[in-house]
Amino acid sequence: MKNLILSATALLLSATALAQSEISYTVSFPNAIHHEAEISMRVPQVPAGVMRFRMSRSSPGRYATHEFGKNVYNVKAVGESNKPLSVKQIEGDVWEIASHGSTVIVTYTLFGNHMDGTYVGIDASNAHLNMPAAFMWVVGMDKRPLTFKFNDLDKYGWKVATQLKPQSGNVYSAPNFQYMMDSPTSLAPYKKYSWDIVNADGKKQAIHLTSHSDDDQATIDGFGQMVKKVTLEAQAVFGELPVYDYGNYVFLHDVASSNAGDGMEHRNSTSIVQTTPKIAGNEVRLLGTFSHEYFHSWNVERIRPKTLEPFNFTHANMSNELWFAEGFTQYYGGLILERAGLMSLTDHNRTIAGLVNTVLISPAANHYSPAQMSRYAVFADAGTSIDQNNNANVFTSYYTYGGATALALDLRLRSQFKLTLDDYMRAIWLTHGKPEKPYTIVDLQNVLAAFTKDAAFAADFFKRYINGFEKNDYAKLLDNAALILRKAQAGKAWAGALSGAGGRGRSGQAIGVDNNGLLIGTSLAMNTPFYKAGLDAGDVLLNVDGNTIQANGQALADAINAKRPGDKITVNYKNRAGNHQTVVTLEENPAFEVVTYEAAGKEPSAAQMQFRNNWLNSKIK
Repeated sequence: MKNLILSATALLLSATALAQSEISYTVSFPNAIHHEAEISMRVPQVPAGVMRFRMSRSSPGRYATHEFGKNVYNVKAVGESNKPLSVKQIEGDVWEIASHGSTVIVTYTLFGNHMDGTYVGIDASNAHLNMPAAFMWVVGMDKRPLTFKFNDLDKYGWKVATQLKPQSGNVYSAPNFQYMMDSPTSLAPYKKYSWDIVNADGKKQAIHLTSHSDDDQATIDGFGQMVKKVTLEAQAVFGELPVYDYGNYVFLHDVASSNAGDGMEHRNSTSIVQTTPKIAGNEVRLLGTFSHEYFHSWNVERIRPKTLEPFNFTHANMSNELWFAEGFTQYYGGLILERAGLMSLTDHNRTIAGLVNTVLISPAANHYSPAQMSRYAVFADAGTSIDQNNNANVFTSYYTYGGATALALDLRLRSQFKLTLDDYMRAIWLTHGKPEKPYTIVDLQNVLAAFTKDAAFAADFFKRYINGFEKNDYAKLLDNAALILRKAQAGKAWAGALSGAGGRGRSGQAIGVDNNGLLIGTSLAMNTPFYKAGLDAGDVLLNVDGNTIQANGQALADAINAKRPGDKITVNYKNRAGNHQTVVTLEENPAFEVVTYEAAGKEPSAAQMQFRNNWLNSKIK
């Protein structure tokens, strides 16, 4: 009994110490109409010496840097008795206070007018807060608990949607810095649809759809029932839900034509910002983001790459494994919709054709591995720059590259081992996700080796298709399901896309206009006839086969469409080196499509139909 009393006393003292060290934020919106919030950060028990605090430069689920410090101003600080303190800005997003007492209160104005999964959007209709973009934090205080009080909710008719833990009134809490930064918060007059999911062990957890949109409750309820099907099919892949903190998972959903758009996964929530005017009439096209992001509550939030642990908010976070974390999730995004009856087989075939085209046509996929493309995310993942790049030739998305790799592995496991990718994902879940043991590429290979009982297969697959850039035989693999991979525009002449034609660069900003012809704006892909003929960014196309090329490029398109593969067109163009002429040898369009045997007039066998049904039919028992 004495030991029990001592233990209880120790716990009480520990809880009291944590409460006394708690960092508390107060957020008010006196000028929401002009996209501003006023934020106060109260920090108790500040140690002697320089106190340094800052804004983040990166955000969970984003791998490139983002300069969030640019949108805070009026930074001030006071100590005990509201005594002003001297604040020195030492970097664009870092401040310090040299002399202070035990308590410091920092105040600042936050501007936010970009509604997506990374930044902040504030107006009279809502406040969409991605935490790294909104809240300053004190360097070295990562373990402290934090609270957030949201003022002015009644003024605007807002409710709070977040994975933060509710306290009393309008106060919410996070146990530590990492959890706080992973907890986007939406303040809005949303409508809600909720459902429970029961695991095999009988434990029940609640999932909530909170939609801020111009829709009635009946529409939200109907859409929520569709999202529920998605969550149940995702559960069926892994056999169970993760244990959500506080027993809840929430979709923070915002729909408006003025939004920037995005989907961003978090530990017990996901932020989905979509750009349609409303949900009604757009349900099916909106579901893809839900399917992808919800799968992340297993894959990346708990099945987590070691390269992202712990997430560093001061610079870009580079990972070797995004082909798996994002790419395999991309594959399941479409597959789950098909299994849930929310995507037609024709549309799913288009989806997998897009994956296959990525690996078979992209110049980068023919020179670089999925692991290499994962590392390029620090430049490509919503990263911004003003100079042009050569992404047409050196980058292909790890989403689709990884998705195509997942497709191949799934079909190979089914045809060679009578196993499935679902089985592999469950094995990884049990090995790394459920115990939350971060993984490396070698770990993924080892799980595949143990799971298939074929170490040679696992080693070969990772050597050739993960760390190398060889390609699987997709036509042969898809034939198992009575699906045909064929040229989408067989016999049609093709010269490639003129990226940025019309004088628009990657960011959409004008990079130059020439009224005498068609300006090529950005670098061309090296596997195109245009590139092989010596054309590239900065060239102004003047005429084709003697016909003037206008800025809309129609004469060029007409000339190509009138030809066949192997034919030639003559293009006159100019650039800073002078006037030139080149001959473009046209090729057949390399793009593939996927169609069923039935659509091609072939009869599938019973074995092929069983294979297809086992792959694509619902897994909900």
